[in-house]
Amino acid sequence: MIPFDANTISIEQTLINMLHIDGAMAVAIVDANTGFMLGSLSKSREEMDLEYASASNTELYHAKQRIMKSLGINEKIEDFLITLETQYHILVPANHLDGIFVYFVLSKNKGTLALARRRLKDLILQMEIV
Repeated sequence: MIPFDANTISIEQTLINMLHIDGAMAVAIVDANTGFMLGSLSKSREEMDLEYASASNTELYHAKQRIMKSLGINEKIEDFLITLETQYHILVPANHLDGIFVYFVLSKNKGTLALARRRLKDLILQMEIV
């Protein structure tokens, strides 16, 4: 865990900040060691089952790590990007927090992928699990 300083933010505040990214639809912070959500927020009236999505994306997270290991690739994953017709689903490991990743859903029509990815990475670096 990173040491606490004035630039670190809680899970709750991280979720709020991430949901303010232009085009954000939903966000969850997930413990890949257990598959459980540490927190989530959504803008959608049609509530996405973020608990199910978190557990399922944990399987994807571990599968990709196994594949990289079997291929002898010793690099850290920056993010996973799943592109749908109207949405981007982005998984971003918090490499400074063991086994924690962010699952973020972005509207293709309302957000900008490059800006969202950059903002997510900045916010993740500030996140602290307390």
